[in-house]
Amino acid sequence: MKIEEREKIYGRIFKYIFLLLLITFLTLYFSQVTGYSEFKQHKKVVYTAEQIKKFEADVAAGKDVHIEDYMETNEKNYSNKASKLGLSISEGMGNIVKKGIDDLFSAISEMVEE
Repeated sequence: MKIEEREKIYGRIFKYIFLLLLITFLTLYFSQVTGYSEFKQHKKVVYTAEQIKKFEADVAAGKDVHIEDYMETNEKNYSNKASKLGLSISEGMGNIVKKGIDDLFSAISEMVEE
């Protein structure tokens, strides 16, 4: 490979890395300027304060309290018909590929043993 070709390749790599870093910096900068992270943190603080008040009211009322009733649940169920179909197709393709590889290696094994 010639020196000029290497310099072009290194120049392109440097350009893409620099562009990626610039985009990352701008994204973080604008999220900081607009106060996005502070707003998200404020929402968490407000939610926690509301849950504490609710907990204290339930304890004062003598209700049976469980920690799960006052915690935020972040579990999301993304399963639907499309994802189930994709999973079944993926498993089917995996089985076909596995069978093909097993057959290929058994054929190679038979050739080697002869």
